[in-house]
Amino acid sequence: MHRWFSVNWQAIFVPSMSVVELIVRGSLVYLSLFSVLRFLPSRQMGTLGIPDLLVVVLFAEAAQNAMASTYTSITEGAILVGTVIFWSYLLNWLGYKIPKFQQFLNPPPLLLVKNGRLILRHLERELITEEELMSQLRQQGVEFLADVKKAYLEADGSISIITFDEKSSSLPQHKVDKTVV
Repeated sequence: MHRWFSVNWQAIFVPSMSVVELIVRGSLVYLSLFSVLRFLPSRQMGTLGIPDLLVVVLFAEAAQNAMASTYTSITEGAILVGTVIFWSYLLNWLGYKIPKFQQFLNPPPLLLVKNGRLILRHLERELITEEELMSQLRQQGVEFLADVKKAYLEADGSISIITFDEKSSSLPQHKVDKTVV
């Protein structure tokens, strides 16, 4: 009965392995998964970005292990979560500060349709069938391929479409106001 109410505080908060080892392990897993996921076809990611997906998966794994006592302390789980936050923030910050690095983080849009014609090699590269593309066009209100001026596969896996519609060319250009309030 005594065992039911006793708490081993040392096992909860004192890491059983080196803090440096935890950080190295977390860093290697994050960077490895990021590299692998970055080069998968974009459409498989849906609308969730690669860094977002990694953060969700690794947070869940680190938190689950800490809660289920796969690690022997909560501190180890917290260190791994902190390592994931660090790498996520650092990669986003580098992408913001260094435009060339942003191209590594998020691939540029890939042209799939130009002037009503499919670019088959791009569809093949991203494993998108003509039927899947046409489904996406219909979902955005475009019935015929001939109505599409350009269609792009975006970094998040979505497809953006520019039609030959005259209305879109008469819209005012969006301007950015850089004044600070």
